[in-house]
Amino acid sequence: MVYNKEVEEKYYKICEERGYFEIDGNKSIQEKNKNFCIMMPPPNVTGVLHIGHALTFTLQDIMTRYKRMDGYKVLYQPGLDHAGIATQNVVEKQLLAQGLKKEELGREKFIEEVWQWKEQSGGKILDQMRTLGITPAWSRLRFTMDEGLVNAVKKAFVELYNKKLIVRGNYMINWCTHDGALSDIEVEYKENKGKLYHIKYFLKDSDQYLVVATTRPETFFGDTAVMIHPEDERYNKLIGKEVVLPLTQKAIKIIADTQVEKEFGTGVVKVTPAHDINDYEVGLRHQLDFITVFDEKGILNEHCLEFQGLERLDAREKIVAKLEELGFIEKIEEYNNQVGYCYRCNNVVEPYISKQWFVKKEIAKESIEKVALGESKFYPNHWINSFNAWMKDLKDWCISRQLWWGHQIPVYYCECTHEWASEDTPEICPKCQSKNFKQDEDVLDTWFSSGLWAMSTLGWGNGNWGKDQIWFEEDLKEFYPNSLLITGFDILFFWVARMMFQSTNALNALPFKDIYLHALVKDEQGRKMSKSLGNVIDPNESIKEYSADILRFTLALLAIQGRDIKLSNDKLLQVRNFTNKIVNAANYLLLNESKFEDLEHISLESKLAKYIFSKFQNCVKNVRENLDNYRFNDAANTIYKFFWDDFCDWGIELSKAEKSSVKELGSIFKEALKLLNPFMPFISEFLYHELSNTSLETSPSIMIAQYPKIVLQNENDIENTFSLLIESIVSIRRAKSLIDLGNSKIEKAYIKLNNPIFEKELNSSIVFIKTLAKCENIEFTNQKLEKAICDVSDNLEIFITLDNVDLSGIISRLENQKAKLEKESAKINSMLSNEKFVANAPKEVVEQNKNSLSNLQIQLEKISAELANLRG
Repeated sequence: MVYNKEVEEKYYKICEERGYFEIDGNKSIQEKNKNFCIMMPPPNVTGVLHIGHALTFTLQDIMTRYKRMDGYKVLYQPGLDHAGIATQNVVEKQLLAQGLKKEELGREKFIEEVWQWKEQSGGKILDQMRTLGITPAWSRLRFTMDEGLVNAVKKAFVELYNKKLIVRGNYMINWCTHDGALSDIEVEYKENKGKLYHIKYFLKDSDQYLVVATTRPETFFGDTAVMIHPEDERYNKLIGKEVVLPLTQKAIKIIADTQVEKEFGTGVVKVTPAHDINDYEVGLRHQLDFITVFDEKGILNEHCLEFQGLERLDAREKIVAKLEELGFIEKIEEYNNQVGYCYRCNNVVEPYISKQWFVKKEIAKESIEKVALGESKFYPNHWINSFNAWMKDLKDWCISRQLWWGHQIPVYYCECTHEWASEDTPEICPKCQSKNFKQDEDVLDTWFSSGLWAMSTLGWGNGNWGKDQIWFEEDLKEFYPNSLLITGFDILFFWVARMMFQSTNALNALPFKDIYLHALVKDEQGRKMSKSLGNVIDPNESIKEYSADILRFTLALLAIQGRDIKLSNDKLLQVRNFTNKIVNAANYLLLNESKFEDLEHISLESKLAKYIFSKFQNCVKNVRENLDNYRFNDAANTIYKFFWDDFCDWGIELSKAEKSSVKELGSIFKEALKLLNPFMPFISEFLYHELSNTSLETSPSIMIAQYPKIVLQNENDIENTFSLLIESIVSIRRAKSLIDLGNSKIEKAYIKLNNPIFEKELNSSIVFIKTLAKCENIEFTNQKLEKAICDVSDNLEIFITLDNVDLSGIISRLENQKAKLEKESAKINSMLSNEKFVANAPKEVVEQNKNSLSNLQIQLEKISAELANLRG
């Protein structure tokens, strides 16, 4: 029997070609009105899958395979995301490497280039998914820019536009001078080592001045006031007076507002309403002018005197130099602060007033109410608090992006000033019938289209596209709301929340019944994986070195709700050992029998088989309960312990005393492979066919077999009996090891049961104890034996008499151990008796020595007792 990783690729291809992954792939075992739907978070087409993707897809696939085997009609929806900003940046860089700018190509040609890149990159990602062994319905693969989803985006936009939940206006937004408008959650804040510039603002017609501290001196050209706290006694007499802006000689007012922190800097701050989020609100309250000092690319304009034409950050040093030259700089300090960066291109983000499209925060109202009613459940449940807090503090969402790649906003502007939104490309203006109109050039935020993912992939809003794909007619009815969402907690607000309010607004129902948010995958020390630390684990490399099964099972073992996953090679090696263990178990079974029947076709006769089946039933019960509550680690651990402890360590060992049980054990093992299959699909498939004397090429796959069910039974008696058998064997082995006879056969051992009621049943199965404990005879006793080695366990005591045992070597070894311990004890006792040592040594050192002495005394007492017993 030979298993290698090439089997994984071969098996996957067979199962995919047979249509097992599709919604009717398990038709023979489907049960009426049992539907299960899970959506793949569509990965960006710009890169390759990382270990976080591997975790998400593994957990999703475990649930998919479990539900499929449990008789559900299953849709695991695959897809890819067009990733507007990221994808455009990648293709732009490729063109620049060829000496081309996108503007030279024009919008249409540039989009053609992006589609070519999508086909190349997207294909690699799909290959990676297959290598991991996940089983989505590939015939239904969707892309957020395919025709049907483009139609859905238009429908969603137009409906929200007509409800006035989408509006256009001038707002203060996050602006990347490379990528344009960003939403709040697309800005990453990082610690910045910068400078705090203290600038003199002279009072008008006076040689007195106020000192203003700023980290962005290049924006002072847009100052329209300076501000103090109304209760600041140092300055409140100046309220209403004017200061003169350095260099420009422009007079601006001194105003008072509680926005000022009296303790920050000098207690005087500049107000730049067009370039600071807080100042924007102040400007509105005080009706200040809003002066923009640089354009969308960050280039300073005519307000900036001779610095016009410079890029804002490049201009900073030149502006400061000029201020210093003319005596306007009082001092410059080192200053650490948090600075926002574009999450895609790492450019410094600016607060900027721009005319953009926004989704009004009121869109979330209904979804917040439905979550409060318990219509969606979060796992772990504490995430509901984070969701509620963010949703209730929701701000209007900026959805327009200054890109070419993406869903172009379906709004049209006519020369007659009429504006309208339309799902279809219009031929004339509906107001004046003119043909002189144009479409908005911006595209929608990527998250707008992926926010429709839970319903648009089921046909909502797809229009006339895909009518040959008849499943659309039933999909919304059968699979909405989706049964489950599994994704990382880090996109709760990027993606999950948006799906919640967009889908609810469209269909009046939350998109998911259950939401499982997993933690991050970190290294074994709990550090985030990064190239700079050299601790990145590439799932592709892990699969090459180990296997897809090993990576999948390892991730499941570590997926504890609410805890980071600490992945290491040691964990992967542990699971490889587990794989070897079950392969060896199958080899043992096949050495004794050539073929094993399905468990449902046999009746269990042997005591051992009944015992192992009872343990298996406990395993099935626990695995089902854990999977139903998304406790993946508990489910995986339960399977691990059954195979390793119950079946391999004891079932196989005990079968050596009852060879007739092997045939029945093999059938149980086959059934247990079905339990394992969602976690380790390939090795379980291979072993299942080996034990059945079949092959996947000519037989149905284990993946569409019925998942093990709980059979009502009461096997407490047989479990109690075998529990005592195993306890007896372990106890005799321990006792034998005390007299160096661990691997030798002994003539007799005595068992004293705490509860003699079990003696008869235990005696009827005594062959198991004799064989595994290597003992010629077992005798039950109701009293302690003198001059005998004794081992005490929870339910019994074991005695091995010493009449015919040569004890000289054992006694000599124990005496040497005792002498060594006494020497160590004397040394520590001497130190602790030394008053000077106790007074001067660190407290923790003294305490450590006291603990060591106490432990030595316990060991000495134990050895002394053993010697006394051996000497009689």
